Amino acid sequence: MKSIIVDDEAAARAIVAQLCTKVKDIEVIEEFPNALQAIKFLNKETVDVIFLDIHMPDFTGFDFIDTLHEPPKIVLITSDPNFALNAFEYPCIVDYLTKPISEDRFLKSIEKLRALSENAIPNQNVTKDLYVNIDRRLVKINIESINIIEAKGDYIQIRTEAKNHLVHATLKKIEQKLPKHSFLKVHRSYIINTSKIVDIEDNSVVIAKEVVPVSRGNKEALMKRLNLL
Repeated sequence: MKSIIVDDEAAARAIVAQLCTKVKDIEVIEEFPNALQAIKFLNKETVDVIFLDIHMPDFTGFDFIDTLHEPPKIVLITSDPNFALNAFEYPCIVDYLTKPISEDRFLKSIEKLRALSENAIPNQNVTKDLYVNIDRRLVKINIESINIIEAKGDYIQIRTEAKNHLVHATLKKIEQKLPKHSFLKVHRSYIINTSKIVDIEDNSVVIAKEVVPVSRGNKEALMKRLNLL
């Protein structure tokens, strides 16, 4: 598995690189002292694993993950154990290691990576649920039950068949977690489940008796999704 290390501490990068030499199927191809350099690299190259520090200047590890459209598997490395709950919000995060890292604990992370690689099903999205952080609780939402997602300042409102959930997040962040074949951003403030559309008129759609605006720039993409007669 091709990997990179992103950590602003040179000593920490050296430790992770040394641990990787003990694993025959992990190849460290680059190391980066900050997230911006890593982003430039990933715009041109692909990797299987990122060993990622959380606390870095300018970009945190979570900020870095949010910039990646299709993030690879990620092992978080940090001296602060208090971010474990945040880590569970990201399906790409395989493990969460706290410094100093022991060899035994590092090897357990590698076993998790191997297990996920062996069980992976190419080109098939098997994720059916989304976990969101609400009042320090992880709430499970069935993705198919989502009708509409609306941006509301620093929050998003996820409207499902049963109830609404107000979550501190952005449309961009949740868009990366949703299956592209059934969800579409139709307006700067709205993502919709296209399978729930019951009516379309001019620059709006109706979902669950609610009218959602469709911007002119997104209407063509919406029409391409529809099975028109």
